[in-house]
Amino acid sequence: MITPSIGRVMWYWPSKEERQDQPRAAIVTWVCNDNMVNLVAFDQGGAPSGKGLVPIVQDGSPYTAGDSPYAEWLPYRSGQVKKHAEEMK
Repeated sequence: MITPSIGRVMWYWPSKEERQDQPRAAIVTWVCNDNMVNLVAFDQGGAPSGKGLVPIVQDGSPYTAGDSPYAEWLPYRSGQVKKHAEEMK
């Protein structure tokens, strides 16, 4: 599980009605807890929009991807954490 911190980059998936085939780039602006953050998400044109209380979908999180908005770590970041965990075994 990756612990969020202010300034980290994530992928933001809006609600199913607004969702397209790609996530939106987002920056963590506030950490509510290990599974919930506030973000600034950027649309296709680069316009920022604040998003509050966004659940993080990742291993160990109580949240799953669905119709509601959520955030997830970039694949590279997730891969680095898994690689480091395996090296520590």
